[in-house]
Amino acid sequence: MSERRFTHVLGVEEMALKLAELYGGNPEQVSLAALCHDYAKERPDEEMIALIKNQGFDLALLDYGNQIWHGILGAYLAKEELGVADEEVLQAIRLHTTGAKEMTLLDKIIYVADFIEPGRQFPGVEEARIVAFNNLDEAVAYETKQTLSHLIDQEVKIYPKTIETYNQWVVKN
Repeated sequence: MSERRFTHVLGVEEMALKLAELYGGNPEQVSLAALCHDYAKERPDEEMIALIKNQGFDLALLDYGNQIWHGILGAYLAKEELGVADEEVLQAIRLHTTGAKEMTLLDKIIYVADFIEPGRQFPGVEEARIVAFNNLDEAVAYETKQTLSHLIDQEVKIYPKTIETYNQWVVKN
């Protein structure tokens, strides 16, 4: 892991532990999920593509890039290579970039902490931090809306789970 990525991971853990304290999350699970959330982020695309093809992952993942792969495959690799056995932790790793229609407290904490960690600097991050410390569900909605707007502006293909997350947490179907 590069120094830049390691600094980010530590920032996510710091923020996740603050959110866990506020919302009653399990600090051990929060810490482990935060420290492992980007485990696969810097893996070569060739390795990720091989994993998708050879380990029974949905081949539709090939239509997306590392922004999606590193969460889904990162959970698999954390289990296989690091021995992480806690399914709740693995799910939080899996969902930290896309969110989901149904999210546990741990899922929401990691999803939001990744977005608002201290090293993040982008328009709206300060507001996201304020929202996160006032209402975690609203923070999930805020992040999802911002992420989807960014993806639309970039004119990139949007992973279906991201749209599902938007429909649940922003539109609230």
